[in-house]
Amino acid sequence: MVFMANEAVCIETPKIFARYTVADATAIAKGTLLKLSGDNTAIASSGGDVFAGILWEEKTVSDGITEATAALDGVWDLTTNANTGITLGGIVSLSGANLIKQATEAEMVTGQAFGKCLETASASEVVRVRLGFM
Repeated sequence: MVFMANEAVCIETPKIFARYTVADATAIAKGTLLKLSGDNTAIASSGGDVFAGILWEEKTVSDGITEATAALDGVWDLTTNANTGITLGGIVSLSGANLIKQATEAEMVTGQAFGKCLETASASEVVRVRLGFM
């Protein structure tokens, strides 16, 4: 099994999924927030990047798999970064490996925002988020 800190936990099952190309030599844990790294290619999130979804299935190292499924909707428990909180109803964006933050206006304009916070959250708190491309 592949483990990573702060994996997303599914609260309401998604209905919309996407398939992305992934590297065979890379392990990605189920529940990892993904970012786009190229044309229809996804990798684990690492910061202010374009959200690709949440990995729906585990990807182990050198398993021969070069495509993976990511959830694009649903409700998830996600972890805020250590520096900022998120207001109730705030729009979120990526903020590091499996971390989120309140999206800036610029991130909303450039397509980096991806969900709405359903609770008020302080720094480093697990918070409920409804995914949906804004």
